Amino acid sequence: MKTETSTTPREVAAAPVPLWATLVATFFGTGNLKPGPGTWGSAAATLIWFGLSRLFPAESQTPVLAALAATAVALGIPAATRVARASRTKDPQFVVIDEVAGQWITFLFAPVTWKTLLAGFILFRGFDIVKPPPVRQLEKLPAGTGIVIDDVAAGILALVVMQLLLHFGLLSK
Repeated sequence: MKTETSTTPREVAAAPVPLWATLVATFFGTGNLKPGPGTWGSAAATLIWFGLSRLFPAESQTPVLAALAATAVALGIPAATRVARASRTKDPQFVVIDEVAGQWITFLFAPVTWKTLLAGFILFRGFDIVKPPPVRQLEKLPAGTGIVIDDVAAGILALVVMQLLLHFGLLSK
């Protein structure tokens, strides 16, 4: 007589993903847009920041944006973990909360102008796609941590370049 003592991951049905995790991971469905869901996630983050920045005086914009980016990271890691595990994919393309967090990090300390928004968008997408060291290595972290933190690193690299462009007056009005 055979008894069942354990099951393999393939034998266990994936647990349903809570709605909050799906909404956060896909940034309210933005990750379902084609082609290039990551680019759509970055574009949504850029447009949202443009709109929100108009509600706050210049001196409050950096703390507000830092709070938004921190929230995207804090909620994004567990949401991306749940969605990735349920989809049985290491880094599903439709998970774009990582692009949102990285894009918002890119804009920290920058004035909100069409030039900074365009430059920041291009810089972040470039670093996110190319994944120069150490970005690519961070992607190997487990589950949602690897999904989100590599884009945080890409955002930091883009932030540094953005600040250099601003410092040398290459994005002045």
